[in-house]
Amino acid sequence: MIDTNKNVAFYTLGCKLNFSETSTIARSFENEGFNRVEFTEKAEIYVINTCSVTENADKRFKTIVKQAQKLNENAFVIAIGCYAQLKPEELADVEGVDLVLGATEKFNITSYLNELLSQPAETRTAQIHSCEIDEADFYVGSYSIGDRTRAFLKVQDGCDYKCTYCTIPLARGISRSDTLENVLKNAKEISDQDIKEIVLTGVNIGDYGKGEFGNKKHEHTFLELVKALDEVEGIERLRISSIEPNLLKNETIDFVAQSNTFVPHFHIPLQSGSNKLLGLMRRRYRRELYVDRVEQIKETMPNACIGVDVIVGFPGETDELFLETYNFLNDLDISYLHVFTYSERDNTIAAEMEDVVPLKVRKKRSKMLRGLSAKKRRAYYESQLGNTLTVLFEGENKEGYIHGFTQNYVKVKMPWNPEFVNTLHEVTLTEIDEDGLVRFDLVESNSNVAV
Repeated sequence: MIDTNKNVAFYTLGCKLNFSETSTIARSFENEGFNRVEFTEKAEIYVINTCSVTENADKRFKTIVKQAQKLNENAFVIAIGCYAQLKPEELADVEGVDLVLGATEKFNITSYLNELLSQPAETRTAQIHSCEIDEADFYVGSYSIGDRTRAFLKVQDGCDYKCTYCTIPLARGISRSDTLENVLKNAKEISDQDIKEIVLTGVNIGDYGKGEFGNKKHEHTFLELVKALDEVEGIERLRISSIEPNLLKNETIDFVAQSNTFVPHFHIPLQSGSNKLLGLMRRRYRRELYVDRVEQIKETMPNACIGVDVIVGFPGETDELFLETYNFLNDLDISYLHVFTYSERDNTIAAEMEDVVPLKVRKKRSKMLRGLSAKKRRAYYESQLGNTLTVLFEGENKEGYIHGFTQNYVKVKMPWNPEFVNTLHEVTLTEIDEDGLVRFDLVESNSNVAV
């Protein structure tokens, strides 16, 4: 049996969904008596939650394993997450890895660890427990608390879309959702921890409502979920993470615009501004719909922040098609970009496509779009100067400053003051600092101090 008088540490790669699941898995260890420590500290067990969206995330895994071994060469290293589901043998071959768990097995991690430790040390080898992905047809809820000022609340998992570049359906299975009752219960548990903000997360959260076993009939809609969460007491802010443009309906936008708790911030994947490439990617919309979604948001919430995912270097992306995307984004009233350099993923249609874009060209285009993102963010921040907004301050001292975000995702800074951690304050935005963050005046009954 596991000696629970041990330290366990966690490292999370990838998305908000991974963070929510890591936190839930960490609590399962803590419930059995383990002491959770930072990944930079010595532990007997290290758990790495992997991502496989990009090649870079794959490569980082080996570096993180080496980091754990330097801290404790005798520690047990466990790999979970999307990469562990897609390529378990590859992870098991990495020196120092003892246990690899797939999409469903990761939620029973302590049981598998018990089984491994029951074997004689001298005969022990890396073990793999990974289901066929079509067996990942049931839902396990999760949420993060204690890691950050805000909590990530998982409401949906898996994806039924068949985008030609994406391995997520292979790593996480079919689209399925938590029950509305359980989501509300988890939201209340989060609010009881004095956490001020909840971010809704999942693989394809706009598809929320499909049953636990992936049955196609929606038990509830995403709009019903949003309306129900808006009624949960004790939550100051609710934020929608990434939502597909074809699933972001006018009714949801209109509700957020008048909501007490949902903030005016949307992150909407685009991937390409070229209809030809959107077709090759098998995206379920065209650029005209994307323009319509942005215009609808800005019409109802003029100060809303809109983030965009975009992929550069997809097969067939000529110079002309890239410029079509660049100019499309340049003309669009958006706030920032998340730029992904296309990388071939095994078992995807795109990996077999012709007209491959040279890596050097991909990197050049990525750099151009990152420059555009900086320009867009600066312009958006400038548009918010003079506005009075509410900031939720973070809990980390970064080089003598405390940072925070307004409800519409403007990042602000002030000299470190621990009394501001996890508190909400009304401020008037005044100027953009040399590092691109925003300074402000506190709007307090007895204060008119610039910080």
